Amino acid sequence: MFYEKQDEDSVECNLCSHRCMILEGSRGLCGVRENRNGTLYSLVYGRVASRGVDPIEKKPLFHFYPGSKAYSFGTVGCNFKCENCQNWELSQSPKPDGPITGENVSSKEIVKVAKNLGCGSIAYTYSEPTIFMEYAYETAKIAVKQGLKNVFVTNGYATEKAIKEIAPYLHAVNIDLKSFDDEFYRKNCGARLEPVLETIRLHKKLGVWTEVTTLIIPGLNDSMEELRKIAEFIKELGEETPWHVSRFYPAYMLIDFPPTPVETPRKAREIGYEEGLRYVYLGNVPGEGENTYCHNCGEPLIERTGYMVNRNRVSGTECSRCGAKIEGVF
Repeated sequence: MFYEKQDEDSVECNLCSHRCMILEGSRGLCGVRENRNGTLYSLVYGRVASRGVDPIEKKPLFHFYPGSKAYSFGTVGCNFKCENCQNWELSQSPKPDGPITGENVSSKEIVKVAKNLGCGSIAYTYSEPTIFMEYAYETAKIAVKQGLKNVFVTNGYATEKAIKEIAPYLHAVNIDLKSFDDEFYRKNCGARLEPVLETIRLHKKLGVWTEVTTLIIPGLNDSMEELRKIAEFIKELGEETPWHVSRFYPAYMLIDFPPTPVETPRKAREIGYEEGLRYVYLGNVPGEGENTYCHNCGEPLIERTGYMVNRNRVSGTECSRCGAKIEGVF
């Protein structure tokens, strides 16, 4: 899916915003899409590299069936090269021509296992779901027929065409907005900022429940000015859009960087509220900034410890105290 033959030796991949021109016998930047005699093949269709049951809060999605379980899975490969990647063994291993690892699991089997384990949704995650779109698309269609929801945890670099193709079967997304600086995206991720912003806008327009995550890395994207720009952008999307601000821990190529001081995401949360956002959460700060409060009366409605929901007082989609609408899918 999502490619065009250019000449005898090359094809253009239109799955993500890199729009790779791929020569015969070569792969795209993701490392998992290969040109074979003018046909672009997915090397990871049906090849699961990691899977398991997670709380939906771990995605993180805090306003999408809180307390439910998601059957999570992913393949190797990614169209980004983030220097701070926590799952680099999966995301970077196939590049440029590394082995494609994983067990053979059909879409039907994924859905069957998810239902047998009592999961309400399937989460396409761990690496980047865009790069295994055909596999995700087939699985998502079957999941919907079986009464399950579908969730993408994504870097937001899919093309408009790809997003619109999967959107009818997609119920929620958490999209990383890693920075509001194009230079950060170029250097740290090997990508650009604007396509990510357009992806977030498009999901909101299409009615897919959307939450945004920013991992704050000391010295790279932690200025208060930049965090305010992110908050302003999210407010433009809608004040109901949840924003997760998370602490960085040393990983991959940034192993020598210090962890993010707790004060930084705390300040980001304050900025989010100052800009008019209704729901701002802290990530990787245990025991703090995890609860959902009514934006109208301040009543604690969903109380969490880590990824576990201890108490949920949302009545339908309303505050149980004042009746204000609490946005989300409950």
